[in-house]
Amino acid sequence: MSDAATVTNGRFLAQTVTGVQRYACNILYALDQSVASGETSILMPRTAKDPEFLRLAVVRAGRGTGHAWEQLELPYYARGRRLLNLCNTAPAILRDQIVCIHDANIFAAPDSYSATFRAVYQNLQPILARRSARIATVSHAAARQIARHLPVPFKDIAVLPNGHEHALRWNPALASAAPALFASRNGERPFVLALGSRARHKNLALLITIAPRLDELGIDIIVAGGGDGIFTSEALEDRPNVYVVGRVSDDDLAFFLDNALCLAFPSLTEGFGLPIIEAMARGCPVVSSNCASMPEVCGDAAALVTPFEPEAWVHLIQQIAQSKDRRDDLAGRGLEQVKRFSWKQTASGYLELLKQPGADLAIFAPTRGQTPKLAVIFATRGRPEIVSATVRHFVATQSLKPASVIVSCVELADAGDLATLCGVTVVTGPPGLAAQRNTGLASLGPGIEIVAFFDDDFVADANWLAQAAQVFCDESQVVALTGEVVADGIKGPGIAFDEAVRLVAEARMQTPRWTEPFSPYGCNMAFRVSAIREIRFDERLVLYGWLEDRDFAATLAKGGGRLIKWSLAYGAHMGAKDARVSGERLGYSQVVNPLYMMSKGTMTLANVADHILRNTASNFARAVWSEPFIDRKGRAKGNLLAIADILRGRLEPERAAAISSGKSIRLREQRHEAQ
Repeated sequence: MSDAATVTNGRFLAQTVTGVQRYACNILYALDQSVASGETSILMPRTAKDPEFLRLAVVRAGRGTGHAWEQLELPYYARGRRLLNLCNTAPAILRDQIVCIHDANIFAAPDSYSATFRAVYQNLQPILARRSARIATVSHAAARQIARHLPVPFKDIAVLPNGHEHALRWNPALASAAPALFASRNGERPFVLALGSRARHKNLALLITIAPRLDELGIDIIVAGGGDGIFTSEALEDRPNVYVVGRVSDDDLAFFLDNALCLAFPSLTEGFGLPIIEAMARGCPVVSSNCASMPEVCGDAAALVTPFEPEAWVHLIQQIAQSKDRRDDLAGRGLEQVKRFSWKQTASGYLELLKQPGADLAIFAPTRGQTPKLAVIFATRGRPEIVSATVRHFVATQSLKPASVIVSCVELADAGDLATLCGVTVVTGPPGLAAQRNTGLASLGPGIEIVAFFDDDFVADANWLAQAAQVFCDESQVVALTGEVVADGIKGPGIAFDEAVRLVAEARMQTPRWTEPFSPYGCNMAFRVSAIREIRFDERLVLYGWLEDRDFAATLAKGGGRLIKWSLAYGAHMGAKDARVSGERLGYSQVVNPLYMMSKGTMTLANVADHILRNTASNFARAVWSEPFIDRKGRAKGNLLAIADILRGRLEPERAAAISSGKSIRLREQRHEAQ
């Protein structure tokens, strides 16, 4: 047994090489070249291949393999020494260890993994995050993702990225599979290279979608790596320009990169994106998704594009094919960009952590990524003073300025003096919250990627948009985000504007909390425009603030999108009582709207039963001793009218607008109860 002061978990040496194992191998090879190589040794299962290090001591230990070896035998052989784990997992029993968790995709993209894999990682990684001396990861985007899903603060995560030097050692002259493929296809046609994988978040389906369009342009697609069965025969039907070559050697990969028009990297989420750096190191231009870690890794050295717009990928690839200057520019920028990523630097960072786990590392500072183009919509009616105050405060204080602010009204007078405010557009249309939000959506300008909706009486923190934008950039499969309400006047007589501003200012030390799934709360929510497409708020849900936001989000989620709540986007809901809505109308909607949504498939039976029973019970129980600002008797009457209509087979939520006004109430408290 080596007497080195620290030891490295060598389980990965018995595994198939993917990006995670390549990361670990290259760090250890860099350590092997270091004068500090004697400070650590490698413990690995007896079945592992000999890594052939020159200086690092390698010790085969134990009898088991896999998780059993790592959890049961490794702790015994590593006892008394600090342990370095480079591949996502580590012994749960140990505390004195450094663990590199490459991403939190097991939480963000669980469909990409088997049930067994999910069960192991989703139970093990939270334990490691709580117990380990230090958690490391490979990018700042991955660190933010890990902090959202695991119990470790972002500031405590060390960022130690991948390097590029290994790709320079590949020798295309030794390639075998790649030249054979070239001999079998029309070598005069340029090709786009992609790295194969069965994981859904790799988004290779996008390339299959655009293959016919690229074929028209005389461009092939070569998919290397990932083994057999990445695509079905049906998927490849009528796509003769797609070549799937399976696993290849590093030398073959170098051959492909050296001859490719570009690397196409359409992933939805990545902890780092090592193929990007490998391509750049070989002088190959890169077209990449503009989300997760990719903007951080690419900087300005790649063509970045949304992974949800196939035609945009065709356009960029066509540009690169038609312009040698464009190809040369991207290749040159890439060669400069990779200099920021060094295995030697990353290895030195781990040596520092092994000596002092709490060390403040300065290995890698990210370049500023692209900011998505945002628009904001405020729907308002009959409260010009309130909306003027909240919108002016919003425009003046947001740290990330939106591309446009739209105030959607029924009459121009509803917007007060906002028509004269620079950057604000006032639009008019039919009444009703759903209809007015749809009017706002119809007014969005070209290129808007994120749209946020705020109530006219919501006071947002100055970083609300910045926090939302960061989430949508990091988590490409999030389609809807709701912020935290730190104070809600709906629960009482309301909150004055100045008081709401003060409460938001006092809430600046919000604890980061990621809640998923979470149905949006309409007073402050944002959506990905590419997910919305032709979807609109259901204008049959006529009553203000009664489940139209939940219905909209549930429709989006049918496409597989994620709905989340993020506490660092927050504000105060004044719950202004100036608007008046009949208690009978609200009571009617409390019964009819959930049943209508269930008929559409946007609300489950359990949620419908909960909403109806909870609200009707509250209304009838408090009808005699009602709160001063709630018309319980009117609501109870509306509940009965709805039940009568349902028994007659009448399921028409828009009928609420035609019910006689009855006793009026000062309203907006119903939105809180709707969620």
